[in-house]
Amino acid sequence: MTNLALIPMLQRVDEKAATYSTLTAYYEGRQPLTFLSPEARAALNNRLSAVSVNIPRLLVDSIAERLRVTGLSRPDTWADWTANGLDTMHRIAHREALLLGETFVIVWAAPDGSPRVTVESATQMGVTTDPATRQVTGAVKRWEDSTGTHAVLYGADEITRWTSPSTGATTGFRKVDTLPNPLGVVPVVWLRNGDRLVNRGISEMTDVLSLTDALVKLTTDMLTASEYAARPRRWASGVELTEDAEGNVVNPFPETDRMMISEEHETKFGQLPGADLSGYENAVGVIMRQISAVSGLPEHLLGIGGDNPTSADSIRASEAALTARAEARQGTYGKAWSQVARLMAGVRHGVDPASVEVSVSWADPSTRSVAQEADAIVKLHAAGLLPTTYALQRLGYDSTEIKAIRTARRAEALDTAGVDLEALL
Repeated sequence: MTNLALIPMLQRVDEKAATYSTLTAYYEGRQPLTFLSPEARAALNNRLSAVSVNIPRLLVDSIAERLRVTGLSRPDTWADWTANGLDTMHRIAHREALLLGETFVIVWAAPDGSPRVTVESATQMGVTTDPATRQVTGAVKRWEDSTGTHAVLYGADEITRWTSPSTGATTGFRKVDTLPNPLGVVPVVWLRNGDRLVNRGISEMTDVLSLTDALVKLTTDMLTASEYAARPRRWASGVELTEDAEGNVVNPFPETDRMMISEEHETKFGQLPGADLSGYENAVGVIMRQISAVSGLPEHLLGIGGDNPTSADSIRASEAALTARAEARQGTYGKAWSQVARLMAGVRHGVDPASVEVSVSWADPSTRSVAQEADAIVKLHAAGLLPTTYALQRLGYDSTEIKAIRTARRAEALDTAGVDLEALL
């Protein structure tokens, strides 16, 4: 590979930088007040610089918390999974993919020969794919530090490292190292979000961004109206006004006074009613229901719809769309995590990753009553329809916990039978 191959790969990293910046701003609640006019800013003396109604974060986190890998079909690969901290990092990878539309996982060998797995941000990585098979054919990672800009180009045959003394460089790189790739495939896995075939992945927040802007606009208008019209205003007539030393009229009844008194019998006092803000509440409700329709978020998560669901069944029914979306993401991400597991096995055992058979187990993404779920599984197990291992898996235990439970049960059975293993040995 030459520098000519590096440059177009780096361009793929940069081409969505503006989009990623915008999406990150929305997720962190730092998006600009899109609909706030200059006149409104002036009226508020720039005191209302930002209003965050963070529906995008709620949507991403609501789906991400339902995506939890509970085990792999190969115990040795699951041990490598936990050793690399993927029991925690895989959930961060899901959140990044839901937020930016894609994220990446690099699998390589540690100095001791064990697999080393890292989750990488889409802001630092890019890949190319085969248009026929959609398999990753090349990847690049770029980062910066105090010495300049560094890049690693990943191919099926070799891994090359490049460096440039300039910060933020896109050209002028010098090759500093080349490593052969014994895996025979690019050791980078692409976690792509979305249901389309040809795009690079789409953020889960895309459909709610404009609606979030509308919601922020209504909230801003409500706060502006609350500042200037919602508070009742008192008035007085027939009062002689006084002036200060500079000729400015002085309010005879400061806002902090609880009572207004005048010695003039012509004086009259009254109060203007405050503005009714219920119209804003109705408008916010319309936008919230549109957000619920396009995102699958149930109304009780958005804080609308009146009473909360009264039972676990009603909660599951209201969250059906959100659960279906999470199940779709399990199918998409599950294939990627299976490829990560195959690469880990290839590194660990020195075999072709394509020859490794491994599957991913997921926690149930729906909201369930623990008591009802346990009761149903116990009945199925007692009827002989579910083996013990599968029943424990349905209850949410991972592979390590299931192994520990089965070991403990065998030990208890031996103790009950009065078998002394030490005497037998």
